[in-house]
Amino acid sequence: MDYIFTPLPLLSCIFLILLLPSNLIMAHSTEKHYNTLQPFSRYFPKTPKKPFLNDIDSCWRAKSNWASNRQALAGCAIGFGKDATGGIYGTMYIVTDPSDDPVNPKPGTLRYGAIQTEPLWIIFDRDMSITLENELIMNSYKTIDGRGARVEIADGPCITIQGVSHVIIHGISIHDCKPGNAGLVRSTPDHVGHRQGSDGDGISIFSSSNIWIDHCYLARCTDGLIDIIHASTSITISNNYFTQHDKVMLLGHNDQYTEDKIMRVTIAFNRFASGLTERMPRVRFGYAHVVNNQYDEWKMYAIGGSANPTILSEGNFFVAPNDPNAKQVTKRELNENWKSWKWRSSKDLFLNGAYFVPSGYGSCAPNYSPTQSFTAAPAYMVPAITLNAGPTYCVVGKAC
Repeated sequence: MDYIFTPLPLLSCIFLILLLPSNLIMAHSTEKHYNTLQPFSRYFPKTPKKPFLNDIDSCWRAKSNWASNRQALAGCAIGFGKDATGGIYGTMYIVTDPSDDPVNPKPGTLRYGAIQTEPLWIIFDRDMSITLENELIMNSYKTIDGRGARVEIADGPCITIQGVSHVIIHGISIHDCKPGNAGLVRSTPDHVGHRQGSDGDGISIFSSSNIWIDHCYLARCTDGLIDIIHASTSITISNNYFTQHDKVMLLGHNDQYTEDKIMRVTIAFNRFASGLTERMPRVRFGYAHVVNNQYDEWKMYAIGGSANPTILSEGNFFVAPNDPNAKQVTKRELNENWKSWKWRSSKDLFLNGAYFVPSGYGSCAPNYSPTQSFTAAPAYMVPAITLNAGPTYCVVGKAC
């Protein structure tokens, strides 16, 4: 049975702690210069001051030795992207140079590490802002780990994950991405190819699998913030902070590309913050488990789709905009058969008039493997477990 929870008129911090699930623990708050005043404060007497660690963060954030054991992060994913290994079986590669050359990248640059054939765990020796000269084409078995530094990829083309597997991107800011130019771009040490130009996505995931995007900040890109298309699957998008954008997240290439039926994506513990319009996400054909995310209003809709996708919205915290014409969480692109699509809301919390239009019959469960499976937190806990969505800005020797 599906449930709709209405907001309690009063919810104290004591009540939160007493009902805290055993898989969540309290953590120290970290500075978040991106966060604005949280709109749910008008519904509850106190905005949470400290986060509670969700199933991903409780795996690593409370440990002070994270910097000497960075690759342990690869074991912390949940959901469909659980098996993404990134560079866990490789050596550390340190980015020391923020410059970029798309054809002949220099050792010490991000691109040089990202295109190598062997597994690498990529870290940064200091804070840096990287403006790429053309799209950064990732190779398989790579982790980009921004912990311990403030790392931005901004004001140029951004990240392409195409035809590869086992990529982890964690703890960086990706914003103001621009379209790439047609021209030569190196994708491996031995291959330079002519590219037609990228669309200006923050992260484009194309024909790829076992991908995990965690604790990133994404905003203001020319096209989408994250696109997952062309039969990409086994993906988790978690703990990210999305803001100031129109078309946020696309899952599925177009309404004729039936190969996207294999797509399986978990979208968990993210903060869909101020200034977002639509596609949080928009889904075609495949399956999306949208769980324990916070939605701070939207301009058009939150979750949409076409071409008969399956969507389970579970334990999310929806605050509708004040616009009386935009209260609905869901949007289906016009199709006379949409009532048979499996779109379900389970244990979501709806505020300010938000509502979800369900459809379809039969089970909508994600059918995770035992290692992928996790238990959704109660929806009222979502403001606390998403409080530090985005980069965590860890300090060496201290818990994050």
